[in-house]
Amino acid sequence: MKEIIRKKVWDLLLKERVATFPPPHNRIPNFLGAKEAAINLTKMKLWEEAKVVKVNPDSPQYYVRELVLRDKKLLIVPTPKLKGSFLILRDIPEEKIKLASTIKGAFIFGKSVKLEDLPNIDLVVLGSVAVNRFGDRIGKRGGYAEIEWALVREEGKVKEDTPVVTTVHDLQIIEDEFPTFPYDLPVDWIFTPKRVIKTERKREKPKGIYWDLMPKEKIREIPLLRERYKV
Repeated sequence: MKEIIRKKVWDLLLKERVATFPPPHNRIPNFLGAKEAAINLTKMKLWEEAKVVKVNPDSPQYYVRELVLRDKKLLIVPTPKLKGSFLILRDIPEEKIKLASTIKGAFIFGKSVKLEDLPNIDLVVLGSVAVNRFGDRIGKRGGYAEIEWALVREEGKVKEDTPVVTTVHDLQIIEDEFPTFPYDLPVDWIFTPKRVIKTERKREKPKGIYWDLMPKEKIREIPLLRERYKV
């Protein structure tokens, strides 16, 4: 069912001409209004109170990363597909912030930090392909957002009440309910270019890695999982 929803949303974003570069299919889709959605997030108390913000590395959250740096907060960005560890960025010169907010720039200006050396995280920002009013979200298939959460949760860097939010286009909000698993990470808030939605979240956030549900190929692919699996 998730795959049907993904295709439906990707096709709809193209049809309505709100998808922006790169093409939406098979990725967290970039969309018109991504900047406005990010700005809506910055108007919230949870943003004001956050000193350390973890943001996914996808294109539509570029503006969130930029605003984290402009507001002098500490930015944590996971390396794409968790091929490395996590990058920390802070105190970036004003004229370099736009570049530092890109993935290429994060590698230039960021410092690679071991999982255990990360600071506690005050706010987690995700991209999504689709999300419903219960905060259940669908990603692009990789499961990286869930794995990142599981890793930092096991290290005590986040907890149940750490706010988890997503920025999406209004067309990515769906009415459908769909099957979820214990490792699926729900969101507390949804930010679009036009709306701010507090979700009716029913599920707890994952407490760590569910090894019995983790595909062996994922463990082989991701160094941080391989290390922990051996332990």
